[in-house]
Amino acid sequence: MLGDLVKPHRRTLVFAGLLTLAGSAGGLAMPLFVRSVIDRFGAGESVLGPVLLLSVVVLLGASISALGQFVLERMGEGIVLSARVRLVDRVLRLRVPEVDRLKPGDLLSRVTSDTTLLRTVITDGLVGAVGSAVLFVGAAVLMGVMDWVLLVVTLGVVAGVGGLGSLLLPRIRAASLRAQEALGDMGSALDRALQAFRTVKASGAEAREIAVIEAAATKARDRGVRSSAYQSIAGTTAWLSVQLAFLVVLAVGGARVASGAMTIATLIAFLLYLFFLVAPLGQMVQAATQLQNGLAALTRIREIDALPVEPAATQGQTTGVPVGVVFDDVVFRYGDDRPTVHHGVSFEAPAGRLSALVGPSGAGKSTVFGLVERFYEPGSGRISVGGTDIADWHLPDLRAAVGYVEQDAPVLDGTLRENLTFAAPDVTEEEIRRALARTRLDDLVDRLPEGLETEVGHRGILLSGGERQRVAIARALLRRPRLLLLDEATSQLDAVNELRLREVIAEVARETTVLVIAHRLSTVTGADRIIVMEAGRVRASGTHDELIAEDDLYRELAATQFLVNS
Repeated sequence: MLGDLVKPHRRTLVFAGLLTLAGSAGGLAMPLFVRSVIDRFGAGESVLGPVLLLSVVVLLGASISALGQFVLERMGEGIVLSARVRLVDRVLRLRVPEVDRLKPGDLLSRVTSDTTLLRTVITDGLVGAVGSAVLFVGAAVLMGVMDWVLLVVTLGVVAGVGGLGSLLLPRIRAASLRAQEALGDMGSALDRALQAFRTVKASGAEAREIAVIEAAATKARDRGVRSSAYQSIAGTTAWLSVQLAFLVVLAVGGARVASGAMTIATLIAFLLYLFFLVAPLGQMVQAATQLQNGLAALTRIREIDALPVEPAATQGQTTGVPVGVVFDDVVFRYGDDRPTVHHGVSFEAPAGRLSALVGPSGAGKSTVFGLVERFYEPGSGRISVGGTDIADWHLPDLRAAVGYVEQDAPVLDGTLRENLTFAAPDVTEEEIRRALARTRLDDLVDRLPEGLETEVGHRGILLSGGERQRVAIARALLRRPRLLLLDEATSQLDAVNELRLREVIAEVARETTVLVIAHRLSTVTGADRIIVMEAGRVRASGTHDELIAEDDLYRELAATQFLVNS
């Protein structure tokens, strides 16, 4: 994957490498000038000319190196941007079961900290590797020109010691992967506490949650320390190899000077080049260790790439006639290790009518909506929408035809207008006003300081529960759905607003198909069809009066809500 990210920028990489090579010429030329100066001293000649020329070369090389560095850094930022956009696109199109399995904090960690680590690898590791490789090769070539015997000795010592350090690279990658996983766990622990922030405070559980997060942070620290230990050992090998090479070269070179095979000036210049290798060797080792860290991050990113995704969604208003829903002997469970939720569920919600699902908690009512939206696939049985098997619908078309109001009626951080038009961004002002009036939100808009442009806060915290619920309903209505799913649409409304919303639901049911989940039977007593569910099965269906007369469970539910004399 790293190669795929770099491939579109290979010309830029080559250009930056050439700039780095040209910029390094000044530094690489210095030992040669030193040899020339020593020779001139020995001959009694002036050294002013070589010193001035060296100064110009060094300044020019520094300027070119800075340009090459900038080109590489800019390329690295572009690569990281591509990786982040690609990962975000993938995460937001994951199938719902995959997101259920992964913790939100861990997903956030992959998009933020893992891509940040990838940025370090590309901008620092890649830049360092390219620059140091150019310097190393350049220095080695010039050392070979001066004395190839000493070059072979030097490379032999460096390769021997460096080879031992390279054995640590797999350990660095494994340790970095474990450290990143621990960091994701810490993010998940923090996300859990923040998602239930008020509950944590109301329960006096701050200390316990802090302890959980601290334990996760400590685990991440311990794993990071282990990774750092391996990196420190690997980094030391570069310094050690040059020191050992210096001792060997000093001995062999001294012998060659004594034998007349080379001059003292050449030996001094060679030793300068030897120390010139310290920085590029260290950078190459650092780049190698950073690459291992990056490969660990890429492993976590690839795990997201390997997960199944849904096709790109569509937004906007839909057109067409209302569609009915039919469940035929549907069996479903949320995972192979989870209990069965639906045991052969069968019912029909006729097109253009108001149907309701009722029953005790845990009966499997909300799961019906998850299956209709194809968040999940049934284990067996058949679900049809508009007379077509749901599996034969193009998923974006299905979602575009369905309006869905979730049980907790989520409101996003942003303005009220942005929330209302979230599913249909092209609606007109007249349509917005009509939806506000139908859901009794026009008074709210009048009270807000900036009307529709008022920020509603994180998760709509500035709105009441009932207001958030009505915003969610208005958002669904603005899409003009062919099928409207309302999950506990009136659970947070007072009696007055519930009555008004019942009128809205009845009105909408004349235009489209409405399927409602309700614990308050008062919301659905006028439904065309009421489906009674219990323990993952449909036990009865009919009108309110029919079920009062025929079904004991429905009669009990109605009696507890004072809708019938017990």
